[in-house]
Amino acid sequence: MAKARHQPPCHRLTFEEAVQVHLRLMDGEIYSRIAAPFDVNQGRIADVKFGRLHPGSYDEAIRRRSLR
Repeated sequence: MAKARHQPPCHRLTFEEAVQVHLRLMDGEIYSRIAAPFDVNQGRIADVKFGRLHPGSYDEAIRRRSLR
């Protein structure tokens, strides 16, 4: 039986990163390309998108988008 390699847990997205996720989603990027640099799975991107993780980050992303 092969010995299992211990891997550190995935990164936990911060509120600021969640805002960045929303901005990237607004730009039309796909989940997998957003998830990779943050070392999270695509499910975490969906959690951010649908407000299950870091509620309020969408509103902040909208606010920042309007400042451009």
